[in-house]
Amino acid sequence: MSTVDIGPVEPPDEAAAAAARARQGELTKPAGSLGRLEDLSVWVASCQSLCPPRQFERARVVVFAGDHGVARAGVSAYPVEVTAQMMANFQTGGAAINVLAGVAGAGVRVVDMAVDVDEPLTEAIGRHKIRRGSGNIAVEDALTAEQTVAAVQAGRRIADEEVDAGADLLIAGDMGIGNTTAATALIGTLTDTEPVAVIGRGTGIDDTGWMRKTAAVRDAMFRARRAGSDPITLLRVCGGADLAAITGLLAQAAVRRTPVLLDGLVSAAAALLAEQLAPGARQWWQAGHRSTEPAHALALQRLELEPILDLGMRLGEGTGAAMALPVVRAAVAVLADMATFDEARVSTGP
Repeated sequence: MSTVDIGPVEPPDEAAAAAARARQGELTKPAGSLGRLEDLSVWVASCQSLCPPRQFERARVVVFAGDHGVARAGVSAYPVEVTAQMMANFQTGGAAINVLAGVAGAGVRVVDMAVDVDEPLTEAIGRHKIRRGSGNIAVEDALTAEQTVAAVQAGRRIADEEVDAGADLLIAGDMGIGNTTAATALIGTLTDTEPVAVIGRGTGIDDTGWMRKTAAVRDAMFRARRAGSDPITLLRVCGGADLAAITGLLAQAAVRRTPVLLDGLVSAAAALLAEQLAPGARQWWQAGHRSTEPAHALALQRLELEPILDLGMRLGEGTGAAMALPVVRAAVAVLADMATFDEARVSTGP
């Protein structure tokens, strides 16, 4: 059983949600005419316990980086060295998430959970590091039991650090060659889906790479199904330090009443586990987008989350959620700044 004790998750404020729905009916537009924007504005109001809601002032993307032993089985189009190289790219602001977070008005933090290098890029980045790389999940556990718990708790501490520093919305990004293989194995296990139905192309693998990835996921799922359904156990068997940390962050964000935009496949796998660790946490999340990975759609369906965007993205890093953030900001602005019929002296009927 799990050895991580997550505090109770309180639901978002229904009174604020009701007030937001009522205000939407008073704005100078036909009822429901702004579609999903109206729903998102109600969600934000309920998360903030405030109607009209306030605009996000410190949205934060936390990119969790980690290498995976299964990558050496040829499941990715890129070599394992890319994870460490991309860490430097994040730091200098040259990655896609840096660009898109800038557009969305969000800050970016990078965390080395299990990058396969001796020395972290900086002390701050490596403060929560668990180990060098995770095990090859096709043939061995990703982590020890102690490392799994430590990684989940690190994710929870990071959530606390960000919220205590003023973060009012969080996005969990990911970087790690082989991480979609681990995430797919977790989702396949949790949704009881056959490997061939959940395997995507990840970084753009060819047919031979896809077959290698399918074999690795099949073997990991076989091991996971024998281990049981406890979320900490699954993270140990076929997850990784990065996935465990994201799981911890998602659960703790809900405990801290902080809204989250989920990104792609990796954060969706962690979300399934976080909902088990902290039942009700999913009420504090929205799905930023739907990626091209088949397992991502399965996870969102299980979580009963409708993606905000569907742009054919599959990069990770938090990029899909960052793209959705301006949409959520627009939803907040409509509810907060749009005139009511009375204020604008606009007639509501014949």
